[in-house]
Amino acid sequence: MKTAPILLIVLLSIICLSECKDLIVGTTYNNRLLWQQKVEYNAIPLKKRVKEVFYSDPGQQIFKAIIARDIDHTDAIATVTAGGVGFSYVNIRLKSERGSGLNYQIEIYS
Repeated sequence: MKTAPILLIVLLSIICLSECKDLIVGTTYNNRLLWQQKVEYNAIPLKKRVKEVFYSDPGQQIFKAIIARDIDHTDAIATVTAGGVGFSYVNIRLKSERGSGLNYQIEIYS
């Protein structure tokens, strides 16, 4: 009986991960916006575009949330490859779908 709610949560998480276009890690509730940047990369026909975005806080503040919003709502993928929530640095990898560009708004909260 107790496995049914856990299974339901896992299935909903998988569906959300397959449908979501934005990367949201942590919570922005009662946190201060520390850094934001718009990342744009032009499309090249038949090519996937990859962009690495690195940010390290000079004040060594610990990150509480990282948000990468896909402004164009494409099938691009954003992943945290180093650091992130709980660290004072982050490396975000953005990868577009074939033949599309990148248009992301990245926000970091502490």
